Amino acid sequence: MTTTSSSKKQVQDQPETSEPTLKSLRTKMSKSDEKKKLKDIEISVPLVYGNVAFWLGKKASEYQSHKWAVYVRGATNEDISVVVKKVVFQLHSSFNNPTRVIEEPPFEVSESGWGEFEIAMTLHFHSDVCDKPLSLYHHLKLYPEDESGPLTMKKPVVVESYDEIVFPDPSESFLARVQNHPALTFPRLPSGYNLPAPMQVEDSGKKKRGDTKDHSLGQWFTSFSEADELLQLAAARQQVQAHIAKLRRQISLLEGQNQTIKTGSEL
Repeated sequence: MTTTSSSKKQVQDQPETSEPTLKSLRTKMSKSDEKKKLKDIEISVPLVYGNVAFWLGKKASEYQSHKWAVYVRGATNEDISVVVKKVVFQLHSSFNNPTRVIEEPPFEVSESGWGEFEIAMTLHFHSDVCDKPLSLYHHLKLYPEDESGPLTMKKPVVVESYDEIVFPDPSESFLARVQNHPALTFPRLPSGYNLPAPMQVEDSGKKKRGDTKDHSLGQWFTSFSEADELLQLAAARQQVQAHIAKLRRQISLLEGQNQTIKTGSEL
């Protein structure tokens, strides 16, 4: 397992592929300037950003060893364009047109190369969501940490981060527009408050351009869910409790030894 780094570097080592790497965050956004707001309500949008990198095998050259894609997606591959208007990806200056502006889903950039470097991703939201952009930073990972074996084309390197973007005190128009959308965690409204009827949604059976549910890289994406997080927390809690119990036994043993020494010295 690796951790996402924020430092720039160029890497030429060729270790074996690794398991997906992830981290989890929660980012709270500033409020929009729209007057009609719902107080003490939060809308959250679970996002995942990261990269998938494929070694080119026999086709690899000194400066073209991998094909890779960097992206921002919904945590379960839902279309996040209901909130995100565009994403600006800032690649290394050695690339042609290093500033890539993606204005429709999937919000991703695909390229090829040999080096690892930091990529800035700036999310711009719709006007009724938030007037300030959000900057995310991802260290492009081509090579895994495990250097015990040769590279393989069977499995890519996957590094992803989870971030829950929280919008406090949303505007009425924003809430009405996105209610019941699967990409968002929708709040329970105060008693007696009713929103206008939700906007008409396209037939779910009709695939539209940019639909991310059937993403070509979907099989490699990390699965994020509350159940998985709860299991990880439970496992961590068990480890902590076991460590505490071990320390207590050691302390008890030391206290017993000290008592024995004290009793012996008094005789």
